[in-house]
Amino acid sequence: MIRPINFGFNDETSMDNHYQKKINKENTAQLAIEEFENMVLHLKNSDVDVHVYNDDDMYKTPDSVFPNNWISTHQNGDIVLFPMLAKSRRMERRPEILDFLKNQGFIINNVIDYSFAEKDSQFLEGTGSMILDRKNKIAYCSISERSNKELFIKFCKDFKYIPVSFHSFQDVEKKRLPIYHTNVMMCLAESYCIICLDCIDDGEERINVINFIENSGKELIEISENQVENFAGNMLELLNDKGESLLVMSKSAENSLNENQKNLINKYSRIVSSDINTIEVCGGGSARCMIAEIFLPKK
Repeated sequence: MIRPINFGFNDETSMDNHYQKKINKENTAQLAIEEFENMVLHLKNSDVDVHVYNDDDMYKTPDSVFPNNWISTHQNGDIVLFPMLAKSRRMERRPEILDFLKNQGFIINNVIDYSFAEKDSQFLEGTGSMILDRKNKIAYCSISERSNKELFIKFCKDFKYIPVSFHSFQDVEKKRLPIYHTNVMMCLAESYCIICLDCIDDGEERINVINFIENSGKELIEISENQVENFAGNMLELLNDKGESLLVMSKSAENSLNENQKNLINKYSRIVSSDINTIEVCGGGSARCMIAEIFLPKK
């Protein structure tokens, strides 16, 4: 997780992130830091091993609190760096963070860098763009300006994933517009999948996604478009040091769930939530975006 220092509204990313709203508060950056610290505390109190890197003033990176968009780590020691649509976000890809991981005892064998695609205006924003079923080697991707299909197929070929692409949409001022990141409307856990099927307008695409989810042995938990707007799709399953399954989400996401949905989740995972309202409203991302999982081997 990246402790933010220059958090604020990013005009560049707001062009297609319709969850962002300007906040007229002078202390927005400080509020974001407080929410970040509180979430880290919640995770540590739930026995999650959290590694925090301190952002600094070297570059103005208002979205650095969302590291999962530019990096993914893999069990064979690979690290992948991803191409970002917003130029203001590209400086988040910092070699110092890879050195930080090494200093924490993690082994990095290879760095695969797809950022070359930026020059061709092709983007694939990490585990924001792709939902990875690492056990069954299936990758899900909602195609958008930030999630290029060709690049998605290339990633799947390189890492031997079965690609499942589709298109998802949301209502914005009476228009049906593409959802910018797959992880806004879909969360994949080991035994279940939380997804807004109503966002997938094409019937064949919807059936294909359902089939892949169910055939991989996961229980399907549906959420509504209104719940998506409350970041109920932006959740992440973590295993804590005791081997317990946790589903990490924001307080607004938890509050949007009905009792039946909570009961279905609680069959498999314990809910861990944190109030990150400033980060959600101003940054347009939520709990899942704030966490880049570490699958790297350790010394």
